[in-house]
Amino acid sequence: MKKVLVAYFSRTGITEKMAHYIAEGVRFGGNEVAMLNISKIRNEADIIGYDGYIFGCPTYHKDMTSNMKQFLFLVEQANCIGKIGGAFGSHTHSGEAAPMIYDTMQYVFKMDMTTLGPLNLTEETVQTDEGLKACQQYGRAVSEMLG
Repeated sequence: MKKVLVAYFSRTGITEKMAHYIAEGVRFGGNEVAMLNISKIRNEADIIGYDGYIFGCPTYHKDMTSNMKQFLFLVEQANCIGKIGGAFGSHTHSGEAAPMIYDTMQYVFKMDMTTLGPLNLTEETVQTDEGLKACQQYGRAVSEMLG
């Protein structure tokens, strides 16, 4: 059994809900999952030791949140080259955060990202059965990449 870190930030609880659903999908895929709010991660030692990583935050003013940017600098120090990854986020109207996180993981950190791209859902969709299933399927897909 492999271990996946789902690290997220949530302003209103919607992105946290996505993180929980994604974690369920990882478990459905037969792997272990740790969920952490990025505010609980203090240094790169908290990030090291996982086989896969899924990071998420909401879009805020057409950008990722400032604490997610700081978190990504920390991840860079953890050297995740070649690790399996995915990214997710919620938004009300524009949705830039999840693709930015995904691109950073793929091109800066040189991670092996899911071919599904970033999971980017409106806040309304997250609250539906369709949103729940999309999150679970995303987590499962990342989990299955671990073999």
